[in-house]
Amino acid sequence: MAPLKILICGGGIAGPALAHLLVKSNQQHRIVIVERFPALRASGAQIDLRGPGIEVVKRMGLRDVIRSKCVDEAGVSFVNSKGKIVGTIHANKSGKGAQSVTSEYEIMRGDLVRIFYEATKDKVEYVFGKTVERFEQDGDGSGVVAHFSDGSEDRFDLLVGADGQGSRVRKGMLPPGEDPYRRLGVHIGYWFIPRIETDDNYMRSYYGRKGRMIFRRSHNETETQVYFTLRHDLSEVLGVARASVEEQKAFWTERFQGAGWETERFLEGLKTTENFYCQEIVQVKINKWHQGRVVLLGDAAHCPSPFSGMGTTSSLVGAYVLAGEIERNHGNLSKALEDYETAVRPFIDQIQTPSPFWLRVFIPETSFGIVIINFIVIVICFLRIPELAARFTPEGKMSWKLPDYADASSKIAVESGHNEQKEDRA
Repeated sequence: MAPLKILICGGGIAGPALAHLLVKSNQQHRIVIVERFPALRASGAQIDLRGPGIEVVKRMGLRDVIRSKCVDEAGVSFVNSKGKIVGTIHANKSGKGAQSVTSEYEIMRGDLVRIFYEATKDKVEYVFGKTVERFEQDGDGSGVVAHFSDGSEDRFDLLVGADGQGSRVRKGMLPPGEDPYRRLGVHIGYWFIPRIETDDNYMRSYYGRKGRMIFRRSHNETETQVYFTLRHDLSEVLGVARASVEEQKAFWTERFQGAGWETERFLEGLKTTENFYCQEIVQVKINKWHQGRVVLLGDAAHCPSPFSGMGTTSSLVGAYVLAGEIERNHGNLSKALEDYETAVRPFIDQIQTPSPFWLRVFIPETSFGIVIINFIVIVICFLRIPELAARFTPEGKMSWKLPDYADASSKIAVESGHNEQKEDRA
């Protein structure tokens, strides 16, 4: 296969994962990753891997280094307004079956970003503080010219938009006015606060009235993560994510004062935190992920929303399949992109299940609704239904299966995963 010149827009997880897989299959590929931030953006909240995502990192040969950075989270406990635990779902760390609510592969986003960066920095070219402003495709469909934010331009065989939920590459692909977002009626804000003695290695989940939900989890000896989730009508929060940080903090403070449990402690920590982020929870749903020599990857193509628990996994699955199809379809990128979408879209259709209706059911507004939710939690935890279901449900129990690629480079990747499995059995 002739080496390709590939531009990846986005230096988070999906883009570098794709780069790692591509150079593993052909070290002659010239891959450039442009990232709009001036340095590696190795920050963010806790994320996880599940099912096919775990299998992908095994095949990449990175499973062990990822496990070495995993957060020790033992499960999730649901609490009432007084902080009393009403039920606990433990993580499934037996090595058998599926993941529970807490995955065995919980990891901070920044740690996973650094792992992929370290795996690729000597094999691909990283350019920070730069992004793709616009692009135009060759008339004969043989390439794409990218115009960058610094005024420069260059031609590539393929442009990959791995630039997240707000993708500029996707905007350049879609017809004017087309909205890629399915809005779920939920906003989320998260930040870090100092850890105290009672912050253990169980995530805490709390339901408050007026469509408010709070998570607390600790990832190291000094820091605790706080997540405020708010169910809303769109008109109430329009523009919050684009407001200044001070205005965002004021919004969350005003909406959550008096919500119960440890809210006042969390709001006090919000005043001085430097690690703060908020966003509207959406799904990205578009009819086509590729156009000519431009293709979308990860959240840019199909953000499933954090409530699916599959955002990172879907990004890694997409990277694995796209790299595999490029290698399989030697000299025919058009077919590679078509087959990538054909292979991955059924998986995305399965995981984009959270709907505004069900989110409204499970984020109640009234005290009665909270009583019902807590009663359900008490029953299923008493009967250990989630833990038994995880233990006796195969990890890969989905109608969609991760493809195997029979070329030599993929065999190497598969063998590395098999070797790790042998080590586990040993």
